This record gives sequence, structure tokens and C-alpha cells, in this order.
Amino acid sequence: MSKNIMVLGTASSVGKSIIAAALCRIFVQDGFKTAPFKSQNMALNSFVTKDGGEMGRAQVVQAEACGIDPSVLMNPVLLKPTSDRKAQVIINGKVFQNMDAVEYHEFKPQVKGVITEAYNKLSSNFDVIVLEGAGSPAEINLRENDVVNMGMAEMVDAPVLLVADIDKGGVFASIYGTIALLKPEEKERVKGVIINKFRGDVKLLEPGIKTIEEMTGVPVLGVIPYVRVELEDEDSVTERFKRKEHSGEIKIDVIRLPRISNFSDFDAFGMHEDVSLNYVETADQIEDPDIIIIPGSKNTVYDMSFLNESGIDKKILDAHKNGTLLFGICAGFQMLGDVIEDPHGIEGPQKSIKGLGIFKIGTSIAEEKVTRQVKGTITANTDMLQGLKDVDIQGYEIHMGRSSGLDDYEILAETDNGVNGITGNNAVGTYLHGIFDSVDFTRGLLNNVRERKGLKPLQSKGTFSEKKEGEFNKLAKTVRDNIDMKMIYKILNNGDVSSN
Repeated sequence: MSKNIMVLGTASSVGKSIIAAALCRIFVQDGFKTAPFKSQNMALNSFVTKDGGEMGRAQVVQAEACGIDPSVLMNPVLLKPTSDRKAQVIINGKVFQNMDAVEYHEFKPQVKGVITEAYNKLSSNFDVIVLEGAGSPAEINLRENDVVNMGMAEMVDAPVLLVADIDKGGVFASIYGTIALLKPEEKERVKGVIINKFRGDVKLLEPGIKTIEEMTGVPVLGVIPYVRVELEDEDSVTERFKRKEHSGEIKIDVIRLPRISNFSDFDAFGMHEDVSLNYVETADQIEDPDIIIIPGSKNTVYDMSFLNESGIDKKILDAHKNGTLLFGICAGFQMLGDVIEDPHGIEGPQKSIKGLGIFKIGTSIAEEKVTRQVKGTITANTDMLQGLKDVDIQGYEIHMGRSSGLDDYEILAETDNGVNGITGNNAVGTYLHGIFDSVDFTRGLLNNVRERKGLKPLQSKGTFSEKKEGEFNKLAKTVRDNIDMKMIYKILNNGDVSSN
């Protein structure tokens, strides 16, 4: 069995996922075969593995940091919220059923066996497992049957690192309060604290660090400076929605749907400096964009209602009349059609809703989910896709909707699973998540927009995967330079300080 170390946090969005990814890359750099693990993930950002399993993207990113293919063994339980009270429960990559919080809490004892089996399979093939928790281990109301924080650490006898976010404020109170609320045996598992997202001179922290170490008996192993790393965020707590990506000549508005999913689709735009990417959630935020993207959603009917009630639907249609390219992905593709029907009540009680009517197509939500990876080539060669014929694309599909009436439109791409997407009327619709990761496609599309605006075309600067590799190494160096790696290895090896 492998050695392990677990990363927990004082709260959500303190940087657990990114610290875990950094440790994954550091251990790999130091010669260890390493894999990530998170027993239970609640997120709308998901991914499809080569064998068609669905898992959280945070562990996909960490797998990439390890240089290995993602596997559902790394995230055996995925919860995808469908409403404020219910979530779709995915076990070992496949949909199990929708449950509310009470139902899932009662189901947890059965989940424990699934998690243990997945961890043991994964552990048997690696030297080191880097585990990640969820939220805070000090949520004392959720301690019973816990399978993701201290409960998980107990299941696999993992030492714990506690991450705290100083950028939020109150970092010492959060460290002390978290540890104080743990049971004595849980406190013993906490072997070190990492203070994350620090801005300024670390010497100013030293008195506080000394005091918190004395009060808790736990050493602070590092203070990680605030650094912007262009890697995917786990969920909608992301800072990405609040900031603009560059301030380039091409303005792209992504509609921030209430149930937005797979917003990692748009991370690739960060490598194109001529793009100004904005997430908009009100009608008045849409001001003469070159492209409007309607993204994926975990509840298409609900989010289509949001577009109607917020007036964003009218703003989208007005912009389209004035020449804005519309691009719909997955649920966004469905919303570009005439009607979305939910005959089985999969998403809720509303059985039907009108779409934007850009495409004269209909979508019916089925009971079984399509999950598969996709490779193909662009076949369309009109409007904003001119010159892109035969460009390679790849990505994955995650959808329960089935769209009909596509034969009246130019097909976007031919893939190893048939055809995918349509184009016409200055609009593009596709079920392919990750299409913008294909740099030749995205750069070609952007250059067509540039030509329409009277601007010279630009050349791409490497691939998206190359950029991510650079970001992983940047992250690993930042963490390695600011953390006591000798102590990390001592914790990992139960007292043996050797690292190789």
C-alpha cells in the first residue's frame, strides 16, 4: 500500500485543491508515483474519463499534475446539485439517483464501502496518495458518518495538513477554531498548518505564527504567497467570475447561469491576450460583445427560466440581431433551440419551456446520461467558421438531453461518435465540452472575429496543455520554495526524513 497525506482546510475555497495539486507535482518531481484522491466531491464542474466515467475536475487537474490519466477511483462519489435541496449522486462515475440532504445522509454508510474499495485499488498502484477534504473538518453537525474529512483520514490512517486562507482575514482565529473543535484523536492527526494566499512581508506574521503554534501545538510549515496560477477552479466559489481575463480587442460574454456547469470550458481563453472574457449575470452587463457564450447547466429548464425572467434573453437576441456571434455549449446549445422538454421530470416539475429560437430544433431530457470522450474534425466552413474545415478538435460530452431537427443545419463537426453540433444564422451549438482547448480552432475563430473588426490575425502561442504544464511547475516551485518540504516528507514517512 502507498503512503498518504491529506489536505484539509479551515473553510471552503481556502486553496485545498491547489495545494494538493502542488504537492502532487512536487512528489512526482521527486521521483514518486503519485495520485490524487477525494472521496466525495460536490461540484458542477465535472469531466469524463476515457472509459466514460464522470468525476470532479479538481481531481482531474491533480491527476494532470501527477502526469497520469484521470480515473473515477480518484473521486468515487460526485454530488452535482440540481436544485437548492437536491443533488444528482454519481457513484464510480455513473449516475445513481437524485437525493436530498437527508436521504444522502442516511445513504452514507453504504457509500463508505464504495470509497474504501476505490481508495484501496488506487493505493495499490502508487507510491503516494494525496487526499483532499471538502469544506471544513470542523463542521460538527456533519461529523457523524463523515466520509470526506477526518472520517476519511481515519479510514486510511492519513496524517493531515490544515490549509488556512489569510486573504479572507481572521486566519489565526480560523486555525485555532478549527483545531479546537476537533476531537482529541482528530487533533493528533493534524501534523502541520499551511497559511495560504499571503501578500506582504512574512516577517510581520512571525509573532502570530509563534503564538498559534504555542496555542495549538501544531507547527506552521509554510506561508504561501498570493500567486495567480491559471489552473481550473473546482466550483462556483471561484474568483474567476469576478475578474476579467485580459482587456483585449475581442469581447466575449459568458452568461453566468445560476446552475452553470463546466465553466472550465473557458479557461483556454486565458492564453489569448486579445480576448476580454466577462461572466455576466444581469441584462445590463451585456454591452456590444463580439461573442456571447451560453454555457452548460445542471438544470437547463431552470436556467432557461432565469434567462427569461432576468431579461437576458432579450439582450441576447438584440445582440444577435446586431451581429454578435452566439455560441451554445451543451445546455447552452439546447437553449438556442425552440423548446426544451422534460417529460420524466428529471430536472423538476416543469415539463416544458421555450428556448431562444435561434435554431429550429427541439430537445428532450432523457433518463440516461451520455458521458463520453470525443475526437473529431470541423466540417463547417461558413460564417465565423470559415477556414476551419478539417481542424482537429476533442473534448467530452455530459448530457441527458437529446436534440432533434439538426438535419436542416450545417454540421459543425464529424467525430468518432458521429456528428456533433450545428451552425447557421451566425450561431454555433455543440455538446462538446472542451472545444476551446483546441488552440487551432479557437485561434481560427478569434481571427475570424478580428477580420470582421478590421484587425490583423494573430498566431497562437503554444497549446493549452503546454501552458498548463508551465503553470503546474510554477505552482510547485512557489510551494516548494515557501514550505518546509523536509517536514512534509517526515510527516509522509512517519518520521523518516529521506525524500528519495
